[in-house]
Amino acid sequence: MRPAQPKLTPARRQQLLAFVASLGLDPRAAGGPGPDGLAVIEEALSHSSAGLAVNHEQLEFLGDAVLRLAASEFLRQEQPQLPVGRHAALRAQLVSDRWLAQLAEHCQIARVWHLGAMAAGDAAGRATVLAETAEALIGALYLAWGGPRGGLEPVQVWLAPHWRTSLSHYLADPDLHNWKSALQEWSQGQGLGLPHYSCSETSQRHGDPERFSCQVMVSTGAGAAGTAAVAGEGKGPSRRAAEQAAAAAALERLRPAPAA
Repeated sequence: MRPAQPKLTPARRQQLLAFVASLGLDPRAAGGPGPDGLAVIEEALSHSSAGLAVNHEQLEFLGDAVLRLAASEFLRQEQPQLPVGRHAALRAQLVSDRWLAQLAEHCQIARVWHLGAMAAGDAAGRATVLAETAEALIGALYLAWGGPRGGLEPVQVWLAPHWRTSLSHYLADPDLHNWKSALQEWSQGQGLGLPHYSCSETSQRHGDPERFSCQVMVSTGAGAAGTAAVAGEGKGPSRRAAEQAAAAAALERLRPAPAA
């Protein structure tokens, strides 16, 4: 059973109407929730860190499923010729936390969310909070516009222009933001086995963009005769980011550049 939704003051209702309009949506249009149906939007924008009676968590859970369905339908319409495996790889990019955080920044969700003081002061965790809130907002739009009876449309209206921009970049550079997978595919294709990553924490400062350092080892020859050597090094605010940076450096060093 869902908790009672928050009540909106007239000023907050007008603020939410303007925000939803900035996403390219009109709540007053046919099928929309109307100006009095925005409480679910308020719920999505109430992060759990704010300590309010109602928060974003249930809508984030719903939004995760809606996001994947919307992205799958978008790719089916935009790139019907691509095989399923390529669709899956592209969808992973279009629904990633990194992409959601960038979307939330672009749409200025932080102007209208409710956030606790500790979360607001955590610069390192900002991307996570942005992604969570964007996902909750997707769930809220789905419910506000009728759920299974039309709720996918506003999500697609909002996200499709942003997805088209990202898709053009991903199609131009299939390895973008996924260099670990690309390095693994390349090394196995060369008969060199799997890359090996070694990471260390080089800084204790929270939020340090170079907190972790990583080396990736790749075999220098196929089979038992091969020996591992450092192929790339990278740094990042997390182990995962440092690994991606190391993989990108290794690919640049090892893989031949495409012919002009």
